Amino acid sequence: MLAPYHQDLQRAACSGLRRFQALPPLRLSEWAEQHFYLSAESSYVEQRWVAYPFQRGILDCMGNDAIEEVVVRKSARVGYTKMLLAAIGYFAQHKRRNQGLWQPTDEDSDEFVKGELEPMFRDVPIMADVFPEHLQRHKHNTLRQKIFRGSILYLRGGKAAKNYRRLTLSTIIIDEGDGFDRDVEGEGSPWTLAWKRLQGAIFPKGIIGSTPKTKHLSLIEDREAVADVQLTFQVPCPHCGERQALRWGGRDKPYGMKWTDGDAETVAYLCEACQALFGQADYLRVWDAGRWTAADGTWLDDEAGVFRDSRGARIATPRAVAFFVWTAMSPQASWSQIVREWLAANLKAKAGDDGELKAFINTTLGESYEEDQERAEPDELKRRREPYRLRTLPRGVLVLVAGVDVQDNRFEVVVWGIGRGEEMWPIDYTVLAANPGDERDWQKLDAYLQSKFKNGSGITLGIEAVAVDTGGHFSHQVYNFCRQRARRRIYAIKGETRDGQPVKGRSSLQDVNYRGAIIKRGVRLWAVGTDTAKDLLFGRLEVKEPGPGYVHFSDELGDDFFAQLTAEARVPQRTSGGMKYRWVCPPGRRNEVLDCTVYAIFAAHMLDLNRYTERMWQKLEAAVQPPTADMFEPIAADQAMDPEGGLPVPVHASARPPAPSSAQRRRTGRIGSFRG
Repeated sequence: MLAPYHQDLQRAACSGLRRFQALPPLRLSEWAEQHFYLSAESSYVEQRWVAYPFQRGILDCMGNDAIEEVVVRKSARVGYTKMLLAAIGYFAQHKRRNQGLWQPTDEDSDEFVKGELEPMFRDVPIMADVFPEHLQRHKHNTLRQKIFRGSILYLRGGKAAKNYRRLTLSTIIIDEGDGFDRDVEGEGSPWTLAWKRLQGAIFPKGIIGSTPKTKHLSLIEDREAVADVQLTFQVPCPHCGERQALRWGGRDKPYGMKWTDGDAETVAYLCEACQALFGQADYLRVWDAGRWTAADGTWLDDEAGVFRDSRGARIATPRAVAFFVWTAMSPQASWSQIVREWLAANLKAKAGDDGELKAFINTTLGESYEEDQERAEPDELKRRREPYRLRTLPRGVLVLVAGVDVQDNRFEVVVWGIGRGEEMWPIDYTVLAANPGDERDWQKLDAYLQSKFKNGSGITLGIEAVAVDTGGHFSHQVYNFCRQRARRRIYAIKGETRDGQPVKGRSSLQDVNYRGAIIKRGVRLWAVGTDTAKDLLFGRLEVKEPGPGYVHFSDELGDDFFAQLTAEARVPQRTSGGMKYRWVCPPGRRNEVLDCTVYAIFAAHMLDLNRYTERMWQKLEAAVQPPTADMFEPIAADQAMDPEGGLPVPVHASARPPAPSSAQRRRTGRIGSFRG
């Protein structure tokens, strides 16, 4: 028998070595069954965890090292938060892996920690082995991090880009992803920023779950769409045995929830195979036989923890798996209660209040809601195309402005012609392949911006003002480019979406990091009211007849130009200040042409064209287009000439044109001569 001293020594040694102990392998569903507990603060009933049949597959995919991404599109009342808590405990205690969990805001994160996470640490006894400080005020136990034995959990809000930096993780979790900004401070989507924290992880794991919100703007639907498999929980019909996923259906659908004469108590599910009805109690009798299945027959074998094809043969585990779960699948809400909610929401919607209907679609059906949207239609604008060549100036064009969008591998430039009353013509759209990080490639842009364009009378015009966006990854390169060309009215700009922001906003002096040296207050950065400019452009696109405010289009513009110009929609969004309208771009759509056009409108405002009087327009018009009407007919495609040398010019030409002759310079109209 060991002496007390030796017993103490043995206990200390065992305690110290416990963190290096190889634990017997457990799937997450098994770990939760053995250890997880429903706390009183966050559950209707305080008790040990018993998983619903549809929860087991989700849990095991969350814990499967072969699966890198788990996506859960969900409604309310399906137990997702509890699954998330179990996963956090599992990764901390069983896998000993560093985790990062982001909620939409810092306040959401704090509430989650206090109301969900800390009660879990208190009530799941095994967590005390890896987190003994869970009940203490300790540097290891804060609202922003929980330091376990062998790993750490970071807890952050998702609004600030800095909250995604300087974290080395094996597991990332985005909770309620549709509550995040789609673009976090101009640095990318929250999923992209969080995923970068996994670079170098041996077993990278990303989990994202959310109730969807607005259709075409849903982060959870974006991730679901690119998953390798999209799974629904299919149960056998109690009558015919045919497997099917529960779906809401509709009045004219041969499946789904059905009831009689507005009586929610009569609700039953119509089998799409045998057309027999069964109730919620019947569903709960067969749900243990349900299984997660994809459209091609791929299914998750819960018992074996593997994936199988439609014939039952084992197949490779997919890298990314998406699940869809909605309220009717869970016993936490009765089917009759769901129908009552629908009837009440539908009644209000008919009276003009669709708030409850949207909430029902989002939080009960687990589907996104399609908002009424304002947007220009590309096909309608295409029908307005006119026969004039790009890089030539139709009658009416008096001033040229341009907007430049800086991408990681190119510059995109749209040149717009402005006429009396701010009538507009696109003159050129060019894409210059470039590395904006290479100072030499900026010479391509500089050469293009010195291009000259000829009108029907032979007078050439240069680009009078240019706006270059600084919002990407090359802000200091833009600063330096604009700093060196300030006298040519080349402006560094940054978009602002605040309500009431004017197109031409305030400016501030910015430091420029040029070749490793800081130039204090080296460039003036201008704020652009992007939403205001888009409202202005949208209004102009509604003008139907040529004249003030009308927007013309060349028949040489391709479909991509119109698709990008109309990529965004103006949709209502709920904010802390109430319902606001915002211009948003659906995922996967390019909008560089629209951005460049917004910047060009800003450039026109920098020239005060929006303030021009009739007398000022007359003076400019007399210089730029002398009153010889027959010389201003549109230039035909086979007559397009180089602005300086008389040679044919390809569309989107980007080479520096030859220097103009002295005679050409004398007859070139410069807007600077007619200011004020």
